[in-house]
Amino acid sequence: MRTFVLLMTTLFVLAPLAFFKQIDSLRYTSAIAVALALVFLVILVGITFLKLFNGGITTPRLLPTITDMNSIWNLFTAVPILVNAFVCHSNVHTINMELQDSSRIQPVVRASLTLSSVIYILTAIFGFLLFGESTLDDVLANFDVDLGIPYSSLLNDIVRISYAFHLMLVFPVIFFSLRFNFDEFIFASSKSLNATKYKFVSTTVVLVALVYIAANFMPSIWYALQFTGATATVCIGFVFPAAISIRDPHGIATEKDKILSIVMIVLAVFSNSLAIYSNAASMSGITS
Repeated sequence: MRTFVLLMTTLFVLAPLAFFKQIDSLRYTSAIAVALALVFLVILVGITFLKLFNGGITTPRLLPTITDMNSIWNLFTAVPILVNAFVCHSNVHTINMELQDSSRIQPVVRASLTLSSVIYILTAIFGFLLFGESTLDDVLANFDVDLGIPYSSLLNDIVRISYAFHLMLVFPVIFFSLRFNFDEFIFASSKSLNATKYKFVSTTVVLVALVYIAANFMPSIWYALQFTGATATVCIGFVFPAAISIRDPHGIATEKDKILSIVMIVLAVFSNSLAIYSNAASMSGITS
């Protein structure tokens, strides 16, 4: 059943959106995705306040319980998720090129990061306040039980369905940069991706097919976010920019910049190596 749902989603939602050649064409679906994330947040906040007024919420534990080394390793699994949430480097240049006024890119980036931060922080606060000790790695999984309020089942369905559509509508934006960079990396010496229809279509079909196959092997999106956040996202957001600063082809980086770049690479590699180990161990059943 899961394979069938993924296939239908890929064929009728993801694939059609993946064939847009301009990222500007995804502005409406992206706006809907943000609205759906806000729907989830509004429902979460509403349920929390309702249960708070009814005395149905206990004071949550503020610090993690450390019992053994596995508990310490598990703390690092949150790092890739946070990194994945705030990395938008790969699309900034594309968006900048499509803006009529390139000076607007900085306000656009600031507004995007601010809105994302507000949504993430409020979701974390109210999610933990609502579920307390029962908060799962993926807070969406908490919306699968009786919430102890009227229309609990309906609200659970709304939350899960809205966030499922949110993820589906976010995918094309991520896929856009994936396709572009894949083409530049593999076919750097050939014509531009958009210049040849056959090349554009074939590349899109192959990548969508690979994504579909990979999705069938992922037990949940939590693991996908963990591994991409600990590998590709870290490289895009920290390792590659720091490496460029160290190389300094234009001779503009100061000694302080290079030292910070080295520290950035070391911290990124160290913390995310631990995260990858913890994720792999968790999937294989080594850790609880």
